[in-house]
Amino acid sequence: MLKRTDITCHVIQRDIRDADRTAMLNFPNLADHSAELTDFAQTAALVASMDMIISVDTAVVHLAGALNMSTWVMLAHSADWRWMRDRDDSPWYPSLRLFRQKTAR
Repeated sequence: MLKRTDITCHVIQRDIRDADRTAMLNFPNLADHSAELTDFAQTAALVASMDMIISVDTAVVHLAGALNMSTWVMLAHSADWRWMRDRDDSPWYPSLRLFRQKTAR
């Protein structure tokens, strides 16, 4: 997806490892907002301006769910108990769709 030229992806995670930041330079359609987001109000405003959020289980996912944003969540095989089991939705956040890792790696 990061190589597509018809969409722009946005990094809204605050803490990014140096190696990941270096790798991000290979994708010109990737907008990095990590340095400008200093609180949840700013993050919420940015999330609310997005068409869709795609993320692993982070605070941003819970924020997007609370804002009722269309969100796809990639869950590890042993996902947190809040995501329950054998579901691809969340009773707390109706706008989320859950994608579960099938096997432990």
